[in-house]
Amino acid sequence: MAEKPIFTDSMGKATFGIFFFIFLGLSGMAQVNTPKYANEFLAIGVGARAAALGNAHVAIANDVTAGYWNPAGLLRQTTDYSGILQHAEYFSGIAKYDYAAFNMPLDTLSALGFSLIRFGIDDIPDTRFLYDASGAINYDNVRFFSAADYAFFTSYARKIPLLGGLQLGGSFKIIHRKAGQFASAWGFGLDVGAQYKLKEWQFGAMFRDVTGTFTAWTHNSDSLIAVYSQTGNTIPSSTLEVALPRLVLGAGRYFTYKKFGFLPTLDFTITFDGKRNTLLKSSLISAEPTAGLEVSYASIAYLRVGIKNFQELKNFDSSTYLVAEPTFGLGFSYHGVALDYALNSVGVQTKDVYTHVFSLMVSLDKKE
Repeated sequence: MAEKPIFTDSMGKATFGIFFFIFLGLSGMAQVNTPKYANEFLAIGVGARAAALGNAHVAIANDVTAGYWNPAGLLRQTTDYSGILQHAEYFSGIAKYDYAAFNMPLDTLSALGFSLIRFGIDDIPDTRFLYDASGAINYDNVRFFSAADYAFFTSYARKIPLLGGLQLGGSFKIIHRKAGQFASAWGFGLDVGAQYKLKEWQFGAMFRDVTGTFTAWTHNSDSLIAVYSQTGNTIPSSTLEVALPRLVLGAGRYFTYKKFGFLPTLDFTITFDGKRNTLLKSSLISAEPTAGLEVSYASIAYLRVGIKNFQELKNFDSSTYLVAEPTFGLGFSYHGVALDYALNSVGVQTKDVYTHVFSLMVSLDKKE
């Protein structure tokens, strides 16, 4: 019996119609903005392994983190269940980044995964009421709030046997952003990806925000009116941000020598919103390469290095120079438990400020 297609033409048209009318409704309520750097907390990446490889992971994602990097890679998981927890702190612990995910196969041709990301700064002092009615400082009036970004992914992957083992996948994501009582936002978007393995070569493509990721902001004008009236600024009510699509292409190849394994990988992130400060750029598109190398011993111990974030900076005499951000990491895997560590800086101009990323992944079979 021939396998039924996953999507029919009528289903595709219906899906497009739903997105179209939702977009029209949001556009009618708020002014639409398309900033270059929308929802940037989603660009940090997940998993200490990927972080150590410079985030060059679209082609080689083969575990539970594939729900973020390339959902097609969920099919390459070799166990029945897999979960991961990650924690990292930025700017001396001020900002905290947490990630959790779970994946399981549905059958021999499909897999399902769920991911949750939180990036937030907690206990921010609100000093608007620091002075009491008499003009004296009263620290008891200081309040605290959190500014946090959340993203929830539901990922599905499907193998296409008729196309030589091509794997396809998609991640529908819901975004919630909150800045205390002052503003909050809800959004949604879709990522689609593909992977193909040819002998020892691995190829991948990931179209992030393929439909555009829409984030609708609502501002609490009543809590801000006193401050805005003093500065003369316009009090916002609601806005709509749209993250434009970006394409990531990747390739990797696995080499072996006795008990050693070598996996070099390379990604190209292509954006379509004009010139950015990347290695390759034009007035229409920009491309940012990232690269990594993983060396393993007996599939137990791992050493990883990578490079990313190429930028061109200016000297005081207007001359320019090229900089990049190196990455480093270690990993250990034994009987379904993988502990990974990565050392990153928080930017090319912050050489002395580093971030330690830890992730713990556990994989189990049903019989266990």
